Amino acid sequence: MTPAPGGIPLLWSNRLQLFTFGCSFIFALCALFQGWLIINEETVRLSLHLAGRATKETSGLVAQLRVITAYYVLGNTLGMFALRGSDWAFWTTLLINLTQITGPLGLIPAQVHRAALELHGMAGLLPTAVLCGGALVLTVTLISRIIPARQIWADLKAARMVGDN
Repeated sequence: MTPAPGGIPLLWSNRLQLFTFGCSFIFALCALFQGWLIINEETVRLSLHLAGRATKETSGLVAQLRVITAYYVLGNTLGMFALRGSDWAFWTTLLINLTQITGPLGLIPAQVHRAALELHGMAGLLPTAVLCGGALVLTVTLISRIIPARQIWADLKAARMVGDN
């Protein structure tokens, strides 16, 4: 780890920066494909039908889903700033990817996945699989960089306390 001013190590390494940039770029593309090609009025209508709900609110629901998609495209685009090595890029990327993991865990109803599979085949599930599966891998990788840094920070704090006495 490269020490930052004050002796606190940065969480980025060159490999991690490149890995995060690549993942964020792919995730932004997958979010675009999912939000504008896969999730359309037909997919939403079928998913509402599979859930046993009225299909009248389809266009409003598609608009809401596209706003959420735009949030993830923006978040993943911010993750591409990992190349700069800033702390805010690390924490933003971690937060966005933590929330992306929740899609298959119930945040996105199973009927949406079934509708995408029925209408688009396996290609309808590919963006979700890449986005959510990749987000899990990236999140675990980023968290693995925090764990050793916590001990270094604790040691630094203890050294400062000893120095003050």
